[in-house]
Amino acid sequence: MTQELFQQARLIDPTQGRDEVGDLLVEDGVIVAIASSLEAPPNATVHDCKGLIIGPGLVDLYSQCGDPGHEERETLASLAAAATAGGFSRVAVLPTTSPAIDNAAQLAQQLRFKPLAGQTQLQFWAALTEGAKGKQMTELQELNEAGALGFCDGHPVGDMALLRRLLEYLHPMERPIALWAQEPALAGSGIAREGPIALQLGLPGDPATSETVALAALIEAVRTSGTPAHCMRISTARGVELVQQAKAAQIPITASVTWMHLLFNSQDLQNYDPCLRLSPPLGNPEDQQALIEAVKTGVIDCIAIDHSPYSYEEKTVAFGVAPSGAIGLELALPILWEQFITNGDWSALNLWERLSSQPAQCLQQIPPSLEQNQREWLLFNPHQSWQARIENLQSLAANSPFLSNKITGKVLRLQSSN
Repeated sequence: MTQELFQQARLIDPTQGRDEVGDLLVEDGVIVAIASSLEAPPNATVHDCKGLIIGPGLVDLYSQCGDPGHEERETLASLAAAATAGGFSRVAVLPTTSPAIDNAAQLAQQLRFKPLAGQTQLQFWAALTEGAKGKQMTELQELNEAGALGFCDGHPVGDMALLRRLLEYLHPMERPIALWAQEPALAGSGIAREGPIALQLGLPGDPATSETVALAALIEAVRTSGTPAHCMRISTARGVELVQQAKAAQIPITASVTWMHLLFNSQDLQNYDPCLRLSPPLGNPEDQQALIEAVKTGVIDCIAIDHSPYSYEEKTVAFGVAPSGAIGLELALPILWEQFITNGDWSALNLWERLSSQPAQCLQQIPPSLEQNQREWLLFNPHQSWQARIENLQSLAANSPFLSNKITGKVLRLQSSN
């Protein structure tokens, strides 16, 4: 038995509204006591944690992996290592692999993966449609019985008749459902959010209506079916308004935004950095501000990482032909902390809620917390600096606009229930 006493850390736990300095005693990683001050048991290792933060493990609603099919981008092992380094005790992996996780055998193959002791627990979404292509419904009940976390294509389901049938069929299963509202016919070949900035940069525009038309239809389908659903990748100010109106009408939806859409907007595309080629595209400045405010007020329930790894060769191309996405599991907490907590825009509890307890609730899970007998917690130094270099990252991929930057804030330890 190993006992450790973490003294005078800042303890942050949104499940209890806790943000105070105190001591934490753990036994073999399990929390056994928490108080403003604790006496060190005999033979316990004592850690001076002044200036450090202890909080519940983070939970990511959706991220992507290359395994199977594109293991050069990311393997399940490297994904688990990256998530552990970033403080995520649970990560929900999208079925957007090759082949897609659209049948019980393929899901069983993913579930055979066992991360190292103490590493992030990987959970797996199953595809709603065959090949995650939005055409033909998968064997949902078989996937449910095989251990799917829930159902999500990771791509838009553009056929509204199919979407309606999916919601009706899934209603009695009471499993998490995540849907991306986008109308491909309206998005067209757009690679930047439509507006004066895209026009100035000479980038084909994707209008906000490609999101909002689909989102309005999705919300109506949820209302008529009564099946709760999560709206992923909200990226526009009007999208925020639609979510707010739906919640006010007590339609059973939740919503998330990716961390990149909180940090950047279309003005940041002037250098045509392919790592900022995202889908949905970065919003215009007014979209970014609406998203930031919606996270603060709770209209947006969660911040998702949407970790999207690509090889150097795939991403080191012109902006217009680069695949969409960026990595983020190792970078999100320190960068969001510096951007929004250090600057006083949000409270620490607000950020931790959007990254931990709320994502868990959207996944219909008990949130991590700093309570007795719990073992999902992390130790974070918000002041430690490090360089986001390839050799310092656990991910196999390095497609990030923060690559080579100095990052302030580092997770020193993650304790997972795995």
